[in-house]
Formats: sequence, C-alpha cells, structure tokens
Amino acid sequence: MAIRVDTHQHFWKLSEVAYPWLVPAYGVIYDTFEPHQLEALMRAAGIDKTVVVQSANSHADTESMLVHSDYNDWIAGVVGWVNLLDPDATNSELEMYKQHPKFRGMRHLIHEEANPDWVVQDVVIESLKVLAAHGLSFDVVAVFPNHLKHVPTLAERVPDLKMVIDHLAKPPIKDKQMGAWADQMRAAAESPNVYAKVSGLNTAADWANWTADDLRPYLDFTREVFDAERMMFGSDWPVSLLAGGFEKVWAETNKALSGYSQADQDAILGGTAVEFYRL
Repeated sequence: MAIRVDTHQHFWKLSEVAYPWLVPAYGVIYDTFEPHQLEALMRAAGIDKTVVVQSANSHADTESMLVHSDYNDWIAGVVGWVNLLDPDATNSELEMYKQHPKFRGMRHLIHEEANPDWVVQDVVIESLKVLAAHGLSFDVVAVFPNHLKHVPTLAERVPDLKMVIDHLAKPPIKDKQMGAWADQMRAAAESPNVYAKVSGLNTAADWANWTADDLRPYLDFTREVFDAERMMFGSDWPVSLLAGGFEKVWAETNKALSGYSQADQDAILGGTAVEFYRL
C-alpha cells in the first residue's frame, strides 16, 4: 500500500500560545486541539504520517509543534514560522530550527496582514532567498483574490524556493466560478517549484452539505495545470470541523479523486508530500 500523508493539520492550546485570529466567533474550533485528538481519526482513515503547520506568527507556536513532533512519531514534518521582516533574524532562526530533525519549512499568515502585498516587499523577498538557501520550503497562504497573483512574482524573484499554495488559494467554490482564480493558478503553475495543496476546500465551499461533486472541477483543473506530482492532500484539521470534519474531508476528497489513475491518487495522497517535505 502506498504511503498516505496529511500535509496540513494544526494543534493549538489556547492557555499556552496566543492565536490572535482565533476568537469565540469561530465556535467549535475555539478550543484546544492536541495530537491525541487527531491520532485516532488519522489511523481510522489509513493515514500514515502528517505535517503540522503553523497557526500563529510566533516562535511559541513553532516550539509547541516541535515538542508535539518529539512525542508523536507519526508527525513527520513541521512547518513553523520565522521573522521574514529581518533577513538576519530569518537566517539565525532557521539555523536554530534546522537542528530539529522534523523542521521542514515555514509559513507566515500573510492573509491576516492588512497589506495585501505584504509578501512581495523587498525585505520579505530577501528573507525568502535566505529560506531557499537553507533548502527549506514556503507554505503560501495565497488566498484569492489578494495573494495568489503574487506567486509568479515570488517564483521569479526567488527561483530556488520550493513553494506550496495552501488550500488551492481558496477558490470561489461557493459561487461555482473559476475565472480569474483559474488564470492565476495557471500562471503560478508555470514555475516547476510551485506546488498545490488540496486542503481547506470544505470551508471555501462554505456550506454544510458540500460533496465531492463540488470539489471535482477545481481538482481536475489543478491536475491539468500542475499534474498530480505537484499536488498534495491536507485535511486542515481542526479548521475542517467548521464544515464537516476530518472524516468527511477524507471521504469526499477520495471520491473526487476516484476517477484518477492509481498513480495519480498515490501522488496526491502521499507521494508528493514525501518528495516536497523530504519525509
């Protein structure tokens, strides 16, 4: 059986780490979520490994994830955070975090920044060059329509940086449209160092009764422009609890992929993750 990897899940403990975006209005996810709560779900789904991804622009969040990975061998990789507004700090922080065997790359919550062009500032570009020099990857929270358009710029200015677009940049699934999203995804796909993460699509759909049929056109288009070898699955747990939960995301994503070749399914559900995150 080919390996199965969930490349996008989170943990947070509200009493220990601050998550400024996470407020009571988020309902069910305004709570503490730790590894033991996810393990049973992933085991039941037949998932072998996960990649835990940052939820706050802080060292405290990164350090918490690394500790979790020390005690849970099924956490194969950690995507943390470093200060991209200071290239020297970026370098020193990466030197430190790289000592941990599961640190694989970083992310910044660019969609929480007031400036939609935050990620293409010169100082951020210089810091991303440092990230690339360390051989580490960048998860891009390229939420459409404000950020996805910047991915080709990042690929041009930092050609050695491996990037993955989280949540397929939140396509307009609810409106059943592609349009500019598709144009921008196609442009992003022109760089061979840019990958696409099939995650967070249930919350992009923004309704309780979404199914594989809602996802399929967006997955098919993504496979057309990226190929399966640059696509990877992520549950986005526990955020996925807002629209169906882990089990539904896994089941409906598998249904949406069921018409693909076994090789393509194996790539999206695990193989690409192993290559991209060096698991």
